[in-house]
Amino acid sequence: ILECNLIKSRRPPFNARLKDDKSYPYIKIDLTEEFPLIYVTRRIEKDDARYFGPFASAGSVRSTLELLKKLFPYRSCTKPITGIDPRPCLDYFIHRCVGPCIGAVNKEDYRQVIDQVILFMEGKTRTVVKSLQQRMERAADAMEFEGAAILRDQIRAIERVHEGQKVLSLTRENEDVIALTQSKNEAWVEVFFIRQGKLVGRDHFIMEGTQDDQPSKIITAFVKQFYDSTPYVPPRILLQYPIEETVVIQQWLQGKRPGRVALQVPQRGEKKKLVQMVADNAAEGLEQLKAKWLADTDALEAAMAELQEALNLPQPPRRMECYDISNIQGTNPVGSMVVFQDGKANTSHYRRFKVKTVEGTDDYAMMREVLTRRFNRMGILKGGDNNGSQAHTSDSGNWGIVPDLVLIDGGKGHLSAALQVFLELGINTIPLASIAKEREEIFVPQMPEPIVLPRNSPALFMVQRIRDEAHRFAVTYHQKVRTKRGMASAMDLVPGIGPKRKRMLIRRFGSIKAIREAPLDQVASVPGMTLKLAQKVKEYL
Repeated sequence: ILECNLIKSRRPPFNARLKDDKSYPYIKIDLTEEFPLIYVTRRIEKDDARYFGPFASAGSVRSTLELLKKLFPYRSCTKPITGIDPRPCLDYFIHRCVGPCIGAVNKEDYRQVIDQVILFMEGKTRTVVKSLQQRMERAADAMEFEGAAILRDQIRAIERVHEGQKVLSLTRENEDVIALTQSKNEAWVEVFFIRQGKLVGRDHFIMEGTQDDQPSKIITAFVKQFYDSTPYVPPRILLQYPIEETVVIQQWLQGKRPGRVALQVPQRGEKKKLVQMVADNAAEGLEQLKAKWLADTDALEAAMAELQEALNLPQPPRRMECYDISNIQGTNPVGSMVVFQDGKANTSHYRRFKVKTVEGTDDYAMMREVLTRRFNRMGILKGGDNNGSQAHTSDSGNWGIVPDLVLIDGGKGHLSAALQVFLELGINTIPLASIAKEREEIFVPQMPEPIVLPRNSPALFMVQRIRDEAHRFAVTYHQKVRTKRGMASAMDLVPGIGPKRKRMLIRRFGSIKAIREAPLDQVASVPGMTLKLAQKVKEYL
């Protein structure tokens, strides 16, 4: 456990580790709620909830939730359930919810639905079908034929899913099957989840830092890190290679289960064939991933080469920085800086700016301020040398790295504002360009006519992508700043009224409106207030 925690926190480059293991999603069912919801969570807590996972991606979780919602009529709303709502939502009318909001079911009946979801996720499909058949027969005997028909359709849907699950064992066993394949620095680990003898799910995980590691070492690291976070440990785990520290890991897994856990490397028979099938899936998955990497890399290289030629750049634009401004009629102005490295977003280098010196709606002045602050910091880190020589440093959040291309979201005016900053700072070898949204025209200094790239150009797609990302990042930050400022109370503007007096006033009167309408002597009578302060409050409000 200590080793797992250190690998997760320190992420040493030469230890095999699950890629993005801290963010794997789980399905959570909180059984302490009166009408439990089914959530997606990325954190397992020690509570009374049931957790299923981890899933390799959000897409895996979404497809599972979509299936569950089709099969079981649990509620997907988050509103408090009173049972006295005047009318239900659409889900109730299409039989996707049993309608606890209008009192159509009580807690016990709703809990039956949730119990069925849990049984289904555990692979106990036969138990679910048997329970639903009994309810359907009772409904038919009571001549509730519409309810019986709904249950019949639900049974058929579950049976279709059940039939589609591949039978991998004639005995009703619960086991996980794990196999892998390696590339240079990563390994693809495939896991099959077998419940009650049927393949109910499969997923793959990427292990990083596996260079020079033997397969047995990689699979050992995977077992420790995967089962450290997964909420369910089956009684048998079939492995492609033997693991190290078998006795210690087996005892640890038995403590998590609790119960006996067998770690087996099959040598012959059906289980050996099963492990080989999982290994074949892992090899196929890695090949597809490699093909995608190569396709992506080739396309990005082609886009950078095309952009270099179109803009007459001295070298391929491996590091591109794009800037945008966001404000509403000059209020709460902010700027964004996004960075693309080798054609891909490098989010750890993104930066946000609050515009501090510009009043009114002067976008050009705002852009000048943002660029001045950014490139001043680059100059300081490089000892005042702004001549464009490459300076790679990790100090102060990589401010010292010189970009191969600076893009501005805007037209000629924005480009002129940026060029003015470069001239003032003595920067003369960092290429500069702007892209206008309307016609997707690219402007560069000393060229009166814009550069128009072909509509299907990879270089244009790349420039559009970085421009749109800068715009998104700026707008998101602007919304955050605007919301925060909008939530500030009018009381915060009154001189002499600090948090304590504000709290006392709100506690006495309940709202800003009530303070505004209250007599002056009542405001002055609040503890900590004086007549002079009360007059100020009334004036400001």
